[in-house]
Amino acid sequence: MAPRVIVVGGGLSGLSAAHTIYLSGGNVVVLDKQGFFGGNSTKATSGINGALTRTQVELGIQDSVKQFYDDTLKSARDKARPDLIKVLTYKSAAAVEWLQDVFNLDLTLVSRLGGHSQPRTHRGHDAKFPGMAITYALMQRLEELAETEPERVQIIKKARVTSLNKEGNKVTGVKYEVNGETQSLDGPVVLATGGYAADFTADSLLKKHRPDVYGLATTNGTHATGDGQKMVMAIGGNGIDMDKVQVHPTGLVDPKDPNSKWKFLAAEALRGEGGLLLNGDGDRFCDELGHRDYVSGMIHKEKDKGKYPIRLVLNSKASKALDFHTRHYSGRGLMKKMTGQELAKEIGCTPEHLQKTFQTYNAIAEGKQKDPWGKKFFHNLPVDINDDFHVSVMEPVLHFTMGGIEINDKAQVLNSEQKPFEGLYACGELAGGVHGANRLGGSSLLGCVVYGRVAGDSASSYLFQEALKGNTGAARLGQIALHIDPSQPGKISVQWGGESGAQATANTEAPKKDTAAAAPKKEDPKAFTIPDKEYTMEEVAKHNKKEDLWVVVKGVVLDLTNWLEEHPGGVQALLNFMGRDATEEFEMLHDDEVIPKYAPEQVIGRVKGQKVTLEI
Repeated sequence: MAPRVIVVGGGLSGLSAAHTIYLSGGNVVVLDKQGFFGGNSTKATSGINGALTRTQVELGIQDSVKQFYDDTLKSARDKARPDLIKVLTYKSAAAVEWLQDVFNLDLTLVSRLGGHSQPRTHRGHDAKFPGMAITYALMQRLEELAETEPERVQIIKKARVTSLNKEGNKVTGVKYEVNGETQSLDGPVVLATGGYAADFTADSLLKKHRPDVYGLATTNGTHATGDGQKMVMAIGGNGIDMDKVQVHPTGLVDPKDPNSKWKFLAAEALRGEGGLLLNGDGDRFCDELGHRDYVSGMIHKEKDKGKYPIRLVLNSKASKALDFHTRHYSGRGLMKKMTGQELAKEIGCTPEHLQKTFQTYNAIAEGKQKDPWGKKFFHNLPVDINDDFHVSVMEPVLHFTMGGIEINDKAQVLNSEQKPFEGLYACGELAGGVHGANRLGGSSLLGCVVYGRVAGDSASSYLFQEALKGNTGAARLGQIALHIDPSQPGKISVQWGGESGAQATANTEAPKKDTAAAAPKKEDPKAFTIPDKEYTMEEVAKHNKKEDLWVVVKGVVLDLTNWLEEHPGGVQALLNFMGRDATEEFEMLHDDEVIPKYAPEQVIGRVKGQKVTLEI
């Protein structure tokens, strides 16, 4: 088989690396220990940062790459790595425009998050969370390529990589477990295995480096257990800044299960659009748009004073601006709509006290009073008790690990002598040092795309250099064969043989403007039909337990009892809808095709008297 790059991890960083390798003419195999791609990337709620993007220019936003660099440097504090921050910020516009041009993504809404001097966090006009929309586009395209060009792109899911193969300073491949068997793959390796903010395992990196936060809940999926960090350190790579774990201030507390170890994140955009944080007395206590570690620290102070719970409060204007978020959180039972009077009652303060809090805030926003916490940006005013509000209870949660594996600005993993390993690259949350001591909102997706592309470029270059080794001068020319396929205009195959007679191939295509990664229309992989059996909603409602769980989506009945652990959005998301119609929530997050593609066996029939609207 032709040489290929091995990418470990199918979140946004791994997918960005895989597409970059493919577009560079290299072949790629992607392994993921989950049954689904996406990782934590699909959960990202705020957007992707970019400075000096086309969108910013069109909107008249006076940003500059230098401002973004300076903001990131300031946020990174004493752990700043200027070389890595420069790549992150100076390649940010290109990363955003790559997503727009190659994957046809809408990223034309721009907002300002905490710690940013300009609005630069991009998301789309459609309802989906930006992390889901971006990651899903890359995931879908890669899966199409794996079907239409299997000689170039291979995907292996439920494959847990356990170790790196190494000869001297050279990484030669990986060992992985699939279906209880250990297998081996050869090739340069791009690790994109994510962070360790859900590492509650026996050899927990959290417990070792941050025992003080080990007891907090996490927003991460159960897969974020530091696998890549442990594998690299096992071969002599360096873990840096491992104590730099970001606690996000706003994890949504589920009133049905307040002590759960797994929390859903309240997007920073909620505070960006004017959401207020109120303590147990009905008072503000911080700049809601400060850095995440600052806001988390201020919340902990309120807890120490006994002024819990903390509530996030959105007035009707802010709620309207974030209609998707408020509907989504309300659907999950994590947010409630109420009047100002009801809010005062729930807090346990008088309506007059709450109105005073709001009036003071309005006066600060108008410049009539100074904010004790130095807040500078205000949106969706005025706030008034005679309004409707969306309200959630909050607590700080484990969210992101800034620490990780030491890399250089080419995404090469460094050994104990600060020299790069040959054939080993790291990107995404696995890579330490990119964000320093604190990460800015909107920079996690950016770090995935920028460093995924850098790692993909570096690994592709290495792949081709290795393939050409030993073939010099005329001997090499004599052994290179160029194949132009008349049936596929613009596509060239290069084949070269080494002295041993071994052959290697690379395929390269003339890039087509804006559609470089576009896969051909694929045939329907397997015919999917909805069984004719009908069930009434009364019958569906009886199947409302974890061990017997049915859900209705767009007129179709699904038995998800044995599929709960497969659901990438977590078990709790399905438990919220057991025995019920989940169409609205489904439409907010998914395209119809995910049911025939990922859960065809779970479809057991249709709802009596309802039209099936699932498009297949």
